[in-house]
Amino acid sequence: MRESFWGVMIIGMGIVSMFLVYFFQSITNTGEHNYELLKETTEAAMYDAIDLAAYRHDGTVRIDRELFVESFFRRFAQDATLQHQYHVWIYDVNEEPPKVSIKIETMGSETSTTVTGGDSINFKLTHKIDAILETKNRMEEYE
Repeated sequence: MRESFWGVMIIGMGIVSMFLVYFFQSITNTGEHNYELLKETTEAAMYDAIDLAAYRHDGTVRIDRELFVESFFRRFAQDATLQHQYHVWIYDVNEEPPKVSIKIETMGSETSTTVTGGDSINFKLTHKIDAILETKNRMEEYE
């Protein structure tokens, strides 16, 4: 009888641990995907928005604001997960020197957990990036 209780406890702990692994894996994969998507999309959109006429004329590196926003949303929409809806805030776009500030929040990503004592903790995963375009060695590609 004592050994059967140990067996039931091990099976129960196994089921609980598999649930926890699945829960944290889904949060981690979604968060990592969103962060990498934000980082790569921002960098690519900044390179797309470089004003080549200004660079060829006097060597200033600047980006076109409208072209950056258009390129960012196009690239983000191509690679975003279709299971989620996103809120995208573009806080700041400086044309010269090239700098952008973007925040992305996945709609419906609010997660809650219960701690000991019955208190519930709600948290939402958001990603924010402040990017500055550094072009010391990369501008040769555009000439």
